Amino acid sequence: MTDEAIRASEIIKKRFPRFQPEIALVLGSGLSKLAQRIKNPEIISYESLPGFARTTVEGHPGEFVLGELEGQSVICMRGRLHLYEGVQIKTIQTMVRTCHLLGCKLWMATNAAGSLCPDRQPGDLMVIKDHINFQFSNPLVGVNDQQFGPRFVSLENAYDESLRQQLFLVAKKLNIPLSEGVYIAVLGPSFETPAEIRAYRILGADLVGMSTVPEVIVARHCGMKVVGISVVTNLAVGLHPVNVTHEETLKGAAMGAEKLISLVQQFISSASLR
Repeated sequence: MTDEAIRASEIIKKRFPRFQPEIALVLGSGLSKLAQRIKNPEIISYESLPGFARTTVEGHPGEFVLGELEGQSVICMRGRLHLYEGVQIKTIQTMVRTCHLLGCKLWMATNAAGSLCPDRQPGDLMVIKDHINFQFSNPLVGVNDQQFGPRFVSLENAYDESLRQQLFLVAKKLNIPLSEGVYIAVLGPSFETPAEIRAYRILGADLVGMSTVPEVIVARHCGMKVVGISVVTNLAVGLHPVNVTHEETLKGAAMGAEKLISLVQQFISSASLR
C-alpha cells in the first residue's frame, strides 16, 4: 500500500513537475461543482493510478483535479471511494498518502450527510468537530509504516480547532449560517433504521454518513491538519415522513452547494496552515 502511494505520487510529479499542492480537497456526493472553480485544471482519473479504483456511485466522478483555487495550489478529489463499494480499505489509505507525498498539509473533507438534529434542514452547513467511527474498521490496521506516522496516533484534535474557528469567522463575514456537530460514520450502503438513528442520537451524533472518517484517520496519521464540512441533505429516517433515498441526498447537496463553494473559496484564500 505504501509502494502504491509512492508510485502514484511519482506519476503525478512526473506529469506535473511544478505542481506542489498544500491542500487536498475532497468533494462528497453532489458537491463536485466546486472543482469547476479551479484555475488551469489538470485532470487525472483514479483508475489511471496504481492502488486506486473506479468509483461506482452517482455524484462521484472519480478523478483528481489539479490546479489553483484562490491563489493556493490544490489537489481536488471529485468524488471519493467508499468501503461499501467493495474497495479495500488500503485503497483509501493510498489515496490520502498520495496527497501527503505530493506535499499536502491540509485535508479538507466535504460530505453529504443526514441530520440527526430536527432543527437542521437540507442545504444547511455543519462543521465537523468530532466523529464516531461505526464502520467497524480502521485503515491503520496492519503493519505500521513509520515514515508516515507512529503506531498509535492521537485523534484528540482530529478536526483542527483553530481551522474550525477560521471557518466560523469566514461564514460570519459571508453571512452564511454555520453550526458544528459530531459526525457518525456507518458502513452502508443501506440507510439506517429508525432504531439505529435513535441509538446514534443517544451516543451524541448530530450527523450521519458513510464516508470521511477513514480518510481523516489516515490524514492525521500522516500529520496533516484536517477540517470537515457536511452539507445536510435530509433529516435522518424517523425524523420526517419522507423516505430517505440517494436522489434526495443529491437534491439536498445541490441546495447547499453554492454556500459551500463560497465558504470553501474564502476559507482557502485566508486560511493559515502554519
